[in-house]
This record gives sequence, C-alpha cells and structure tokens, in this order.
Amino acid sequence: KTHPFIERDANKCIGCQRCARVCLEVQSAGALSINQRVGTAEGFGGSLLKTPCVSCGQCLDACPVGALYAKAEPVQLRQVKSICHYCGVGCGIYIGVNSGQVASIRGDNDNPVNRGMLCVKGRFGYEFVNHPERLKTPLVKSGGEFFPVSWEEALDLIASKFAAGRGSRFGAISSAKCTNEDNYVLQKFTRSVMNTNNIDHCARLCHAPSVAGLAQSLGSGAMTNSINEIQSASSILAIGSNTTASHPVIGIEVIKAVKNGARLIVANPRKIDLCRFATLWLRHQPGTDVALLNGIMHVIVQEGLHDAEFIATRCEGFEALRCSLNTFTPDHVEKITGVPGEKIIEAARMYATHAPAMILYAMGITQHTHGTDNVLAVSNLAMLTGNLGKPSSGVNPLRGQNNVQGSCDMGALPNVFPGYQAVNDPVKRRIFEQAWQCQLDPVPGLTLTEILDAAQQKQISTLYIMGENPVLSEPDASRARQALEAVAFLVVQDIFLTDTARLADVVLPAATFGEKDGTLTNTERRVQRIYKAVEPAGHSLPDWEIICRIARAMGAEGFNFRNESEIFDEIRRLAPAFGGMTYQRLEESGLQWPCPAEDHPGTPILYLDSFLTSNGKGRFKPLDYKPPAESVDDEYPLLLTTERSLYHYHTGTMTRRVSGLNVLRSSELVEINPEDACKLDIKDSEMVRVISRRGAVTARVKITPDSPPGVISMTFHFAESPTNLLTNPALDPVAKIPELKVCAVRIEKTGFLPTVV
Repeated sequence: KTHPFIERDANKCIGCQRCARVCLEVQSAGALSINQRVGTAEGFGGSLLKTPCVSCGQCLDACPVGALYAKAEPVQLRQVKSICHYCGVGCGIYIGVNSGQVASIRGDNDNPVNRGMLCVKGRFGYEFVNHPERLKTPLVKSGGEFFPVSWEEALDLIASKFAAGRGSRFGAISSAKCTNEDNYVLQKFTRSVMNTNNIDHCARLCHAPSVAGLAQSLGSGAMTNSINEIQSASSILAIGSNTTASHPVIGIEVIKAVKNGARLIVANPRKIDLCRFATLWLRHQPGTDVALLNGIMHVIVQEGLHDAEFIATRCEGFEALRCSLNTFTPDHVEKITGVPGEKIIEAARMYATHAPAMILYAMGITQHTHGTDNVLAVSNLAMLTGNLGKPSSGVNPLRGQNNVQGSCDMGALPNVFPGYQAVNDPVKRRIFEQAWQCQLDPVPGLTLTEILDAAQQKQISTLYIMGENPVLSEPDASRARQALEAVAFLVVQDIFLTDTARLADVVLPAATFGEKDGTLTNTERRVQRIYKAVEPAGHSLPDWEIICRIARAMGAEGFNFRNESEIFDEIRRLAPAFGGMTYQRLEESGLQWPCPAEDHPGTPILYLDSFLTSNGKGRFKPLDYKPPAESVDDEYPLLLTTERSLYHYHTGTMTRRVSGLNVLRSSELVEINPEDACKLDIKDSEMVRVISRRGAVTARVKITPDSPPGVISMTFHFAESPTNLLTNPALDPVAKIPELKVCAVRIEKTGFLPTVV
C-alpha cells in the first residue's frame, strides 16, 4: 500500500503471473514476481517503491481479477476517447469521467501509436485537471495584487492596450501544449490583427535545429518514419535521447526491436536505461556530437560501406563531404570525444551493415550552439548509408511536448505561415492576405529568445504568452524574468498561476486538454483528435476562443469561429499538407501529413522517391567540429547537462500538482559521479549549491556512476531549484536555440547534512 498509484490485494490473486510477464516481457522492468503460489498471506513481497517499477500501470491492465488496482479511482460513469497531453508520442487514451470530473485514464488499445500502453504520467498524471488551484476567472493586477474581473472587463482592457501596441513592438509566445487550432488562431491574430510576425514558441528551445537542419538537407524538418516501424529495424542509433524517460512508449518499441534482434547503438554522455539493452554504448563528452558522427562517417567511407548507388541517384555534394571527413580519424575523434577509436569503428560497421538502420534523437543533440550542425551530421549519416525513404529507417527527431510538431506546422514561428510557407515569399503571402482579408508584414519576425531580448531593451512593449512558462524554461532564467518585468503590458493565458503568470498585468484562465476539442500532431506527423470530456473549470475557456474574443473586441474580422472544426477547415484550405484531412477522417486513428487530398491515405514514410528540396535530391553538408560555447576551468571545473525525469514534465505546471508524482520524485537532484563527490567531500543526499557564471541554485545530491566524471546532471522541473538560472543563453547562429546541454559550474557544500531516510 506504499505506492501512490498502485494497490494490491493478495487475497484476490490467482497466481496467473500475467502481471509479472507484462512487467518483464513488455515493459522490461522486472519489478514483479510471484514469491509463493496463491493461498498464502505471502503471495506478494515488499513495497513496489523498492523495485525497478516505473509505475506505468501495465500490470493493472493485465490483472484479470483486480488483485492489482489503481488507488482512489471512483467508478467511471462514462469514457471519452482522446490523446495524452504530455510528450510528443501522442498515445491514445480514454478519459474516465465521474461527477463531472476526470476520474481515470486508460490506454486506447486500438490506437496505432501506443496500442494501449502508457507511461506513469499518461496513466496517472491527470489530477491537475481537477486541482483547486486552477485559474477560474480573469485576473487583473492593480497595486501589485491580482483581482478577479469579468471577461468583459479583461477583454476591454486587453483590446485597448493591444490596439495601441500593434506592429513590431508586439510579441506573442505560443504553446506546444495547446492544440493545432489554438496555435493557428494565435498566429493568425498576431499577423492579421497585430501586424507583425513576432510569434514563436518553445520549439525554439528544443527542435528548432531539426526544422532548420533537416529542411536544408532533406526539405522538411520532421520525423521521416513511423513509431510502429521501430521494432522492425535491424540497427538503431539513439543519440542525445534518454528515450525511456522522455518518450517511454517509444522506449518500449526500441527494446522490442532489440528483442527482435536489432543492434542498438546508444550515444549518450550519461548511462541511461537504454544502455542495459545496447549492443554498443558510446559515452562521448557533452557537445562533441559532430566529431563523433563525422568519425563514424569517416570509417564508413574509408571502408567502402557507404551506399554508392543511393548517393549517386538521390544525393548531391558527396565529394565535398568525403573531403571534409578526412581529418576525422578514429584516433583524432577519440581525443575530442573520449570514445575509444575501436568503438567508433565498431559503431560505423554496425550501423552501415545492418539495414534498415534507424536514427532516433532528441534534445541531447539539438540544445547546443552547434545544434543545427548536429542535425545535419545525423542527416549526412543516414544519406551516406541509404537509410532514407525506406521502412524502419530514416532520421527521427523525438518531439518533447504533445504538440511541438503541430505548433510548428501551424505557423507559430516567426518566418513561416501554416504549412511552412515563407512569410517573405510574395506568392505565399498573397494567399494568406486574400484568405484573411488583410495586408501582411513581409519581414520575418523575432524568435522567442530575440523577443525576450527585445523586451529587456524595451523594444517590445506588449507581450502575449499562451501556455508557456519562460521564467523557468529559458536559459539564464533571471534574464528572462528581467525581460518580462520590463514589458509595459503583459498578458499570460494559462491553467495555473505560474511563475510567469505572476508577472503579468492580466491573467486569462484557459481550459485543459480534457475540457476542449481539437487536434494534436504527434512526433510522427500523425494528426489526431482530442475530445472534450468535462466542462472547463469555473469561467475558463479554450485558448482559441479567448483569442477570438480579444480579436472581436478589437473589431477584427475573421474570428467568428463557432467551433474547432471550423478552424480546422480553414487550416486545411491554407496548408496543402493538411488538405485531405477532415475531422471525420481523423476520428479513427488520425492521419500523417502530407495528406493533400481526401482520397489520400496519409504518408507514414517520407521521401520514398525524392526529397522535398528544389531538385529532389538530398544535400550533404560538410561540417567542422565546433566546441561548446563554454568550457571548464579552475573556477568552474564541472560541466552541467540537463535532462528530464520520467515522473515530471517541463516546468512542472501540471505534474507538480499530481500528488503521486511528487511522491515518486519530490525534488531536484544533482546527479554526480562518485569520483567527483569524493574529491568534493560530498555525501549522498547532501544539499549543495550549484554555481555557474549566471547564477546559483540549491539542490540535493545523488551520487551515481550514471554521470561520467566531470559531468553533473539536473532536470528543470522544480521551481524550488530553478536549474535554468545556471544554463547558457549562447545561441546556435542558424536555429537561434540556446546551449542548454553544456554549462560550466562548480559545487559548494551548504552545510546541510544528508537526509536520513
């Protein structure tokens, strides 16, 4: 009974061992076993919290008699089909409803993405929807205090302030947690009503290099293949991705591939869970990804393992790439990365000779000052071996939030309209001007990081933030706070009074995923429906409806949508990749873009015949190794790299309000290698200060060999220990993404002794 979500009744157990089998054979956790046969009081052992249990709840689904069951879940009076609101996997779910509240969540066995599987957050992380701290009415700040007001009062104030702040002095930050419809309406409002392209969202902090890099080399910045193809790959390179923690259901697919005989290469500075299943683990120094990938390609070319026919018929620029690889010998790369040369040779042979080969990556390679180069290197490797345009192959960025892909698709970016149509292309711009009956700015707007810089310099005077929390998510977070404090008029629209919302002049209450309809686009480009299960809390409203009310209060035309379906119809008219999608067609299991016509089945695999470049050919990009913007020295002798916990999500706005998740992970941890802890005379669970050139935070130590010597790791989920006070705002020159993954720090003891558990 110690587990926060799962309870067991040994008297009901029939000893079928289905729970143990699903835990071991599907989830690969091995947390459950039958100690003695049924009929004894010792049918089960000790606490689940002391096992490798990942709290996924698969055992609950497997148990046929209710011996394992979810705690504190009332009987569901009805169930509503929807999509999980956490990571970019896009798992199908059913929301259980009782007395007008979300009472449970279970996996949708018919959804092709997850086939009923869920992670701990997806299954149990819904308590925030019913939380008493939900925003329920608009708030206006007066004299430093918030006061509730009517929607009419709030809209009148916003309309007057926004009307005075049109043009380049206005900025909007959209949200990857919101639906396609929400994001579409906000970018339309920003461009057609506020007369600026100053709109961006958190993709700038995660996968902007994917959009920029893959667009250069392949023509489109999206996952090339589908999740269900992973299990059939012959080899997999997982680089910069702690897959089982950040995308748990995809992690299960990777493990399934290994059990089917696939060779798994894990490239990660930290010992992550996937290393248990890896054929080969490449433990490179943070920020040396280009050198590592170039070294692998050097061996492939030198040994003639590249796909000459694919290169000749479908690619260009190979000779320039070949020349650029000459200096990246295994010995030279070993000196840069720390990976032994023989392992680089082994990885090259393994990836090149076991086709189809699939690359999975995430923010471990994008959040760098050379993030775009990292993505181009991944693309080079896939083209070099002909692993594109085929099943179970490709280049596959794993999106961090539930609608990062969709937010980009909808044009919540400063340089493109919906469907990645450039704002400075007069032909494309004319299409949107005619549709929206207005004149549009031809100049690309500011990125998220540039919007905050401009705000700090008082060049942005009015800012509208929907569903984002930059006070905790931005690097050098104290600078982000200063920028928001400098804005003359700040509107924040969210479900809770976040750290960012506390700085606002007006706070608007938004509906959660369970309180509205719409669509989300997952990491494999699959557009899926979500459905309203319960009524919005208090006077909160869907995000798109709030934006439309503001637009109408300003006298704007084109914002009289009656429902989400009408918004989606406008999207599909203007974005060709969505042209064949309708709400009716999306009902069953969604569709993957591009889907240009209503008789088109969608596109599970991109680039079957040609790439989306001007001549249809993939473009090799020669790359030099560039070191991180910041390195260790005597004053800051350790490197900090950031990651995510399985049990929390982004800045904790939702998961920190789920009591059970706080039991499983209650605070920030500084994960440090035993060698470094010994040098610093630090004990496990001791409180320490972590200090960078930008700030300091206090957190508890976890001594673990998972972190390599010289490298510490932290998440950014905990406002009490805001890790991003430390991180480096230095930008990739192309994608303008900050270097969140490499930061020089030192550690000081606080004098607080380790906690005795």
